[in-house]
Formats: sequence, C-alpha cells, structure tokens
Amino acid sequence: MTIENLNSNKSFGGWHKQYRHHSEVLNCEMRFAIYLPPQAAGGQKVPVLYWLSGLTCTDENFMQKAGAQQVAAELGMALVAPDTSPRGETVADDENYDLGQGAGFYVNATRDPWSRHYRMYDYVVDELPQLVESLFPVTSVRSIAGHSMGGHGALVLALRNPVRYRSVSAFSPIANPVNCPWGKKAFAAYLGEDTPEWSRYDASLLMRDADDKVPALVDQGEADNFLSEQLKPEALEAAAATSDYPLQLRRREGYDHSYYFIASFIGEHLRFHARHLNL
Repeated sequence: MTIENLNSNKSFGGWHKQYRHHSEVLNCEMRFAIYLPPQAAGGQKVPVLYWLSGLTCTDENFMQKAGAQQVAAELGMALVAPDTSPRGETVADDENYDLGQGAGFYVNATRDPWSRHYRMYDYVVDELPQLVESLFPVTSVRSIAGHSMGGHGALVLALRNPVRYRSVSAFSPIANPVNCPWGKKAFAAYLGEDTPEWSRYDASLLMRDADDKVPALVDQGEADNFLSEQLKPEALEAAAATSDYPLQLRRREGYDHSYYFIASFIGEHLRFHARHLNL
C-alpha cells in the first residue's frame, strides 16, 4: 500500500511521523500519526499503543498535547493515533460537532448516508494495524487507549477483541452511550433508532457480560463538565462489579475534560500498558 509522509519531527531520540493513505474500508483518504521510539531506529521491533481521540479531534491532538513521547521513548513503545472519522468533500457530514466528520464514534455505520464511509470500527481493528505492521518496525503486540469518544472506542474495541489487545485504558470515556445524549444521537444516525446493534458498542453493557477479560484502567476527572450527563462512569463500575472485571477506575478531584488532565496522568497509563506489553 502506498502512503505519503506529510511531516517528520524528531522527539526524545525517536520520530513522530504523520502520513496520509487511501483507506479501502472507509472509501476515502485518511491520515494517521505514529511515534517510533529510538529503539525502533536500530531495527528493534516494538509493540504499539493505539490512541483514539475524542469529538472534534484529529490525529494531531494527542501527539501535540499529551506529552506521551518521553515515556514512550523510555519504554520502547510505538504510539499510533488515527483520525477520528473519515473526511473529505464526498464524505457525509453534519452541521453539529457531535455527528459526522470528527465524530465517527468508532462504529460501523449501517444507515445511509453514513454507511458508505463511516466504518471506523473495522478501520481501527483491522485495516490500520495491518498497514502499520507491514510498513514500520513494530510487532503485532498491541494495547489501546483513548479519551472521551475515543475512550468509548478503546473500551469497546478491547472488550470485543480481547485476543487482539493486551490492555486498555481511557480518560473520561463515554462509558454508557446507549443512555447519554451523545451516544443516542450518534447511534440513531449511524445504526438506526434504538436497535439491538447499539448494545454492541456500549462499554458498560459489554463489560457486564464479558467472559474474556483485558486489564483496564480508567481515569475520570471529578470537575469534568460532561461527567453526569454524558460520561456515566458509575455504569462502568457497576458492570465491572457484576462480571468481576479487572477494571481500575480512578476519580481525580479537580481535573476536567481537557488535555491538561490527560498530560497529568499519561505517563501512568503508558507504564500500565508497558507491564502488559512485557516491556
């Protein structure tokens, strides 16, 4: 597959690189970013942490704001951040920020006009890792993490694919989307009104019924403006208690929904994943 390098920046002895490629799954041009730690420059293949960002974000938010590269360089871990949705003039969109471009919700849409492009679940689970593993010095050993809408995506992907991911973590995830305004709006548009398909993309419902388990870490700020209406971490806690799921959910006093919160604890998340990636 042909990819185009858009940017390269040396960082903590490794390299941050941004690429564009054509996605067969999404039927459009897509962009992603990868951080390759210094260990990869010597030919060593390293494991990968995939990061899924939130509403309105791109591949750039995490790489520029989270401050993850220093710890990733120390641990010998690659970071991969895809965009949050398909994009382009021919890709369906909506005038509101919480639907359409920048708001893919990491689902496979089944309804028009979204189904032609919005298949972010398949893109992140299958197409992007195949591309990354074929072109870069990385292994097939993976973990996944994300923020807000991306936290929802990371949890869902790990819960539905426990063999593919060694661990999962999230900041401020949309934990029970079938019961919050963001989730109801997106799921109705992408999947149809109140269908059984919704439950396949709800982390709390999946965790409640999980048999195979992936170690999970969640950080939630107590000063998050979206906490009670949109995020609902209590549903995730209740689900973990029901299934005896290995979830550590930490409530952080005074922290909000921003990248200031993520930057404060991203090192702890990377070290959590490193233990499960055998680094």
